[in-house]
Amino acid sequence: MAAPEERELSQEQTEKLLQFQDLTGIESMDQCRQTLQQHNWNIEAAVQDRLNEQEGVPSVFNTTPSRPLQVNTADHRVYSYVVSRPQPRGLLGWGYYLIMLPFRITYYTLLDIFRFALRFIRPDPRSRVTDPVGDIVSFIQMFEEKYGRTHPVFYQGTYSQALNDAKQELRFLLVYLHGEEHQDSDDFCRNTLCTTEITQFVNSRMLFWACSTNKPEGFRVSQALRENTYPFLAMIMLKDRRMTVVGRLEGLIQPQDLINQLTFIMEANQTYLVSERLEREERNQTQVLRQQQDEAYLASLRADQEKERKKREKQEQKRREEEEAELRLQAEERKKRNLQEEKERRSECLPAEPEPDHPDSLRIIFKMPNDTRVERRFLFTQSLSVIHDFLFSLKETPEHFQIVVNFPRRVLPCLPTEEVPMPPTLQEAGLSRSQLLFVQDLTDE
Repeated sequence: MAAPEERELSQEQTEKLLQFQDLTGIESMDQCRQTLQQHNWNIEAAVQDRLNEQEGVPSVFNTTPSRPLQVNTADHRVYSYVVSRPQPRGLLGWGYYLIMLPFRITYYTLLDIFRFALRFIRPDPRSRVTDPVGDIVSFIQMFEEKYGRTHPVFYQGTYSQALNDAKQELRFLLVYLHGEEHQDSDDFCRNTLCTTEITQFVNSRMLFWACSTNKPEGFRVSQALRENTYPFLAMIMLKDRRMTVVGRLEGLIQPQDLINQLTFIMEANQTYLVSERLEREERNQTQVLRQQQDEAYLASLRADQEKERKKREKQEQKRREEEEAELRLQAEERKKRNLQEEKERRSECLPAEPEPDHPDSLRIIFKMPNDTRVERRFLFTQSLSVIHDFLFSLKETPEHFQIVVNFPRRVLPCLPTEEVPMPPTLQEAGLSRSQLLFVQDLTDE
């Protein structure tokens, strides 16, 4: 059974859910809700994490990963430079050193025992990274308040993001872990790290990431790099396709000595970056070539598809034209058949032709549209529709026609109309006993 907070959302959570969906464009409301729950409904953290994910950047706001940071620290060719504290000089110096030695040993022994016991009672709060970006920003603010703004440009992102950028840009990454409680940290920051020559040297040649080991993000990096003392600097670069620590500088170091050591590390490993740049350029060229080949293939495929589409359209058009022609032919044949049947029906319904000596008979000669002549006898008492049916029943008579008298020219009203529902008789039409009539074709009109 789901917990009550999973079943119902407060008004504030609902508003954050809708706002998060608008900002990220995620369609699934369940996915939006799950993301916000993973970030304890911190909408700024959730949105930033979503943007990092879309850009291929490691997550900023996730909790401490279950596996260590992916940096190779087991390379036996790592250059290590440790600056020891100066030995006491003179009788007075040695005397003070020997007097303080038992107290120093006792203090650090008791401190280590206390920290070891405290680890079982209360876990180190630094082991949980909840806001890595906030750790970096607060350290930078503290550093500038204490040491001023003259310093190498700090990378304002997580350690994972700094590694990713150094990898993508094929640059050296200089990591500084600040031990606030160490006696040499203050001197190193004031007299070495914040000098003009170090600032210019670092800014022009590498990325610079720093954090205090009192911060969860710095403590996590400290566990990964395993420094022995402070101040601690590590030089990291892409080597053999892995982000690798190629140099470790520990202890209080002077500005010029630091420049010399960093220069030595960079010159000793520059060939790896050059080789990686050449390989990356070759991979990019191969990728570009493959992309061009893919584009050419897609263009050819689209051309073939377009050709096939036009072919199908042409075949479909031809099929439709053939079907339409077949339908027209069938319609014409059906029309001819119906016309022939109608002609036969009209012929069967015609009254018999009267005898030549019949007192009411008249002889009519029809001049057909094809200049042939047809002759037949009718009765004066018969309707004009009779001579129309007679002509209609003939094979050489067109489907639509009219009968015309030339002198004077007039069209005989053989078919019924609204004005004249019953056509007149031949006598009423003024026909003579021997009459010439013209059959006019109206099919094309």
